[in-house]
Amino acid sequence: MRIAFVFAYICGVGLPAAVLAQPAANTYPAKPVRVIVPFPPGSGVDLITRMVVPRLAEALGQSFVVDNRGGAGGILGTEIAVKAPADGYNLYVGGAALIVTPLTTKVSYSYRDFAPISRLASVPFIVVVHPSMPVKSLKDLIALARAKPGVINYASTGNWTSPHLSTELFRREAKIDITHVPYKGSNPALIDLLGGHVDMFFCNMLSAMPYVLSGKLRALAVSSLQRSPAAPQVPTVAESGFAGFETVTWFGMFAPAGVPEQIVAKLHPEIAKVLGRADVQKELATQGASAMIDSGPEALAAYVRSQTEKHAKLIKLLGVKAP
Repeated sequence: MRIAFVFAYICGVGLPAAVLAQPAANTYPAKPVRVIVPFPPGSGVDLITRMVVPRLAEALGQSFVVDNRGGAGGILGTEIAVKAPADGYNLYVGGAALIVTPLTTKVSYSYRDFAPISRLASVPFIVVVHPSMPVKSLKDLIALARAKPGVINYASTGNWTSPHLSTELFRREAKIDITHVPYKGSNPALIDLLGGHVDMFFCNMLSAMPYVLSGKLRALAVSSLQRSPAAPQVPTVAESGFAGFETVTWFGMFAPAGVPEQIVAKLHPEIAKVLGRADVQKELATQGASAMIDSGPEALAAYVRSQTEKHAKLIKLLGVKAP
């Protein structure tokens, strides 16, 4: 019996998963970690990831490789992430699309297929137009749209992504007729906006601010309730005649469900330290984002649930049919 027990112990037969995972967690990370980003380079989620990941790698003494898998409004990268081994060496940075897409599109996953690790940042949208557009304010844009129904077109990062929902909410509130042009991410949408191929974009501030500051794009409004410190001269949508209007996007770090709890417990405090750094907070604020420093994975889980409820109500309001 003793020989059988020793053999079972050596092979790991019959031992709880948490016990087997303990040595791996103690030495984690022992090899490079892949961080899947479900949107192309230059997107808001990509920019946040590239602010946090290099500093996390430095703190943990191991390489963290950003793997951009854009496509289908975040679906492609999310499907890759949810099927990845839950070993701590495959992480995922997601945001609003993780909860919105299953509410509007038939997909094989939900936020419940991921283990929350840490919130990262929240970012308002900024309404930007090409400088050739004969508008200086949101009121000007509305007047032009009413004078030319269906002529103004707007970009989004894909069907029923947060920028799409935000613009549709604005379109409904403003009672205007504008045409939707979906893209695979904010960067390709911005390229076409800069080229004059589309007219406007509810873009996350992280991606848009460099072009606003350089004068290549004109900012009309921000979607937060308060003006952004990154663009204090730009009024809010609420100030522009739509009291209470607020839409923001957010980003968090996840792993495929089933990842050892010890690994989550090791990652979260290190991410919190990164977000608490003065240089990181300054870098985020300069680009219109705010660090979301919280008490643990539970805070991200609760936030995801609350955001799911909020978006479900918005989707119902907009008349989007459930998948």
